[in-house]
Amino acid sequence: MTEPTHGMADVEPGLRLHYVTAGDGDRTVVLLHGFPQTWWEWHRVITPLVEAGFRVVAPDYRGAGHSWKPAGGYDKKTVARDIHTLLRRHLGIEGPLVVVGHDIGLMVAYAFAQAYRDEVSHLVVMDAPLPGTDVFDQLRSDPRVWHFAFHGARDVAEMLVAGRERQYLQTFFNVRNSDPSAIGPADLDIYVDAYSAPGAMRAGFELYRAFDQDAEDNRTALKQSGKLTVPVLALGGAVSTSGALLGEMMREVADDVTAHIVPGTAHWIAEENPRAMLAFLLDFLGTA
Repeated sequence: MTEPTHGMADVEPGLRLHYVTAGDGDRTVVLLHGFPQTWWEWHRVITPLVEAGFRVVAPDYRGAGHSWKPAGGYDKKTVARDIHTLLRRHLGIEGPLVVVGHDIGLMVAYAFAQAYRDEVSHLVVMDAPLPGTDVFDQLRSDPRVWHFAFHGARDVAEMLVAGRERQYLQTFFNVRNSDPSAIGPADLDIYVDAYSAPGAMRAGFELYRAFDQDAEDNRTALKQSGKLTVPVLALGGAVSTSGALLGEMMREVADDVTAHIVPGTAHWIAEENPRAMLAFLLDFLGTA
């Protein structure tokens, strides 16, 4: 049961999600990847999580990997609803969930935890700013996150990257990496294949274009429902734009936050130092 099994789920008309499952434990860990990645981001941590007794679900959210790429719906509240439908209606998973999100997946994971507060036992967020927080507003003007504005330039970003997906993604990974070997040629091939597919880059950019809506949704949820009370683990990269600020950021929106810096990492934590990431995660979940 440690070998990943692939599937496709009809979530709504015009949207099918690709997902990977492994294990049959009583506790379920949901792994939500970032941009420009797919479920493959987690390939080094899935088997150890299964061996620790968890069932693992790693979807490609809408627009990514083998999932379909609709024209809209890239606000994180909608993406979180997709994942909820996948887990509860299609896979029939019951009980509380451990939700883990990195980068864009962090934003989806937070939206999930706010929308389905009684269904999440633990939330884990990794190395990204959350729209609607003061930290996000602080980092948005940092020149090191130039890609926020570039990805937001509808049609222009698509035009400039078309046919140059490999060069763009290689650069995107390298400038946020402490170890160039962490995402090697074979990994890059997987991501380039995924984001060279028709509509894939456009879908990825739309995730960024929804940030203003995400900020509004997050502020509204915080005002209406208050801070999260679920335990939160915030993992930041040792050499990253947001790593040192992650704990402060999550304390804006959650009451019970534990923060760590993952040694030997920049942004791609699950690939740069999966062993340290897993040690923090399993300790947080009480299984270390």
